[in-house]
Amino acid sequence: MRRAAIHGAALLTLLLAACDGSKPLIPHAAKQPGPFPAADRPVARIVSPRWSNEEARDRLNEAGEVMDKAGIAPGMTVADIGAGEGYYTVRLAQRVGKTGRVLAEDIVASVRDTLADRVARQRLDNVSVRLGEPADAKLPPASFDRVIMVHMYHEIEQPYEFLWRLRPSLKPDGLVVVVDANRPTQSHGTPPALLKCEFAAVGYSQVSTSEMPSAGGYLATFRAVGPRPEPQVIKPCRLG
Repeated sequence: MRRAAIHGAALLTLLLAACDGSKPLIPHAAKQPGPFPAADRPVARIVSPRWSNEEARDRLNEAGEVMDKAGIAPGMTVADIGAGEGYYTVRLAQRVGKTGRVLAEDIVASVRDTLADRVARQRLDNVSVRLGEPADAKLPPASFDRVIMVHMYHEIEQPYEFLWRLRPSLKPDGLVVVVDANRPTQSHGTPPALLKCEFAAVGYSQVSTSEMPSAGGYLATFRAVGPRPEPQVIKPCRLG
């Protein structure tokens, strides 16, 4: 009887831990080491996760337009990288519905914890929250229809390693969706030509690009094509 009681208590602890909004719904992929080239561009510093209030963004239908152009639909599994306070996380959860999943990732522990509290408070049962690393979002393999990065790509210090580690997380028809401003990286933007070059260096093909005034810039989508290159053969993009 005592052994059964202990087993039952342990099972209850695991179940409660899985529901707090901070535990992943999907296990993460193992790292693969390798020497990666440095980016030949400045890196913007990480700023506050709040750059505009959510009501103002909704009046412009920002998230709605981004999700429409990204082709995000009910039942999809989506990763929100650099999720911050969860503006997109919450709206993605509504769009993909009960049959879909959203994994929200951030590299700042306090931001991750705040978002996990919001997810739990709003009872977003189809959302999990994860702490990533600057060069590795720690996403599980072959899991995502869409990976979105909104106004954060220019903050990635090691883009080639980041994109290389991201590739296995995509489903065969999955897309990476980047929203950014058309300005230098040190000014919190990424010129579209530089973005395309850095993705291509790691074996991604650009699928589409369009202006996105409601989100303060443009939206570009990419698909992984062919074999993933070995890190040592990746050719970095050169500014100028």
